[in-house]
Amino acid sequence: MEEKDFVCGEKCPHYQKINKVKLEEPNNEEIENLSNMFKLFADNTRLRIICSILNTELCVCDLCELLDLNQSTVSHQLQILRNAKLVKYRREGKQIYYSLQDEHIEQIISTSLAHILEEEGK
Repeated sequence: MEEKDFVCGEKCPHYQKINKVKLEEPNNEEIENLSNMFKLFADNTRLRIICSILNTELCVCDLCELLDLNQSTVSHQLQILRNAKLVKYRREGKQIYYSLQDEHIEQIISTSLAHILEEEGK
């Protein structure tokens, strides 16, 4: 297919649709926040941590062992995820356990993973 096959053959904007989108689309600040959130998911280590605690609360030691990473690396990435409010923690004695902040994060990851697996199956 050529480039011309992917563009409108004539200039005829649909202003009713355009105006509706303008009313419903996120504002610039919301787009910036969304972009920043997706940047957090773009790091392999952070994404591995998120996937590890998708359904199970784990302590830092568990994450280090599971991901074959040192404690400094895991702690640094968890700090970034905590600051972004993607993960939460609770202390039990000397152990600190991490889990996802809420079901929205789980939905984003689960839906994205389902999409990837579906595409691979085609």
